[in-house]
Amino acid sequence: MSVDFGDISAFLAIVKAGGFRDAARATGDSASRLSEAVRRLEARLGVRLLHRTTRSVELTAVGRELADRLAPAIAEVDLALDVVNGYRERIAGRLKLNVPVSAARLVLPDIVPPFLAAYPDIHLEIVAEDTFVDLVASGCDAGIRYDERLEQDMIAVPIGPRRQRYALAASPAYLDGHGRPIHPRDLLVHNCIRSRFASGAVAPWELERDGEVFRVDATGQLVVGTGASELMVASAIAGVGIMGLFEDWIRPHFSSGALEPVLEPWWPGFSGPFLYYPGRRLVPAPLRAFIDFIKARNVAPPDQAVRLQSATASSSMASA
Repeated sequence: MSVDFGDISAFLAIVKAGGFRDAARATGDSASRLSEAVRRLEARLGVRLLHRTTRSVELTAVGRELADRLAPAIAEVDLALDVVNGYRERIAGRLKLNVPVSAARLVLPDIVPPFLAAYPDIHLEIVAEDTFVDLVASGCDAGIRYDERLEQDMIAVPIGPRRQRYALAASPAYLDGHGRPIHPRDLLVHNCIRSRFASGAVAPWELERDGEVFRVDATGQLVVGTGASELMVASAIAGVGIMGLFEDWIRPHFSSGALEPVLEPWWPGFSGPFLYYPGRRLVPAPLRAFIDFIKARNVAPPDQAVRLQSATASSSMASA
């Protein structure tokens, strides 16, 4: 049985978008043309794939099974066709990255503008969030995460600074009024601004000096989600209490005097982030261009891309 490839693509676009209008916006086609494509496909197959109402579109049981089977195959076809991109004089296409908020602020600003200038026909989309995601299911080509948060069996390439530190800070006014800690245990009597991860956990501060590790489950009036770090910084500057965040994020406030380092000899260091992507046989040309671009910027040799096996994926590294 032969069916039109375009009709299949239209069907999958509707499934992915959850409706005709959203699929039309995503594909640049009209909702009526997409609807007609699905009608042709249903007529050719002799089954109903979608339940349509004025308010919603729902998959039938056979439509769901067909979509589940077709999606991986179409993805492989797209990758195979993308080989042509490698023969173009100018690489073109779409690249979608899923990154933590910290990488969007601290890593990508130095990379994205020159990359887009070098590849004017590549369209880049950045999704910034701190939750774990399935890259394939989310429609992303690659992601950025720290080593201890990488998925297993992914290809990983160093990106950005290779060493970072977790810093504690407070305003000079707060420290003048409440005292300056000289040991991590002193934090227990301070008003500490804490971060809550997407999982709901509020992890203790883990500080280290000369091999001595000290964990502090500090408390305070304010707890913010990891996506609201600017509120944390603003609150610390206003004198609410002691905060913890990436050193690179708050260094400008040290320079201006708005914030003062707290317990700097105890700040823990950890390895920098990685760009990671599925170990597929074919890598889309825009992603390959991005990988080559960041390798060229790395101080380390470009052959540092490694396949992470289960053992290395669970290796112990300092948490961001």
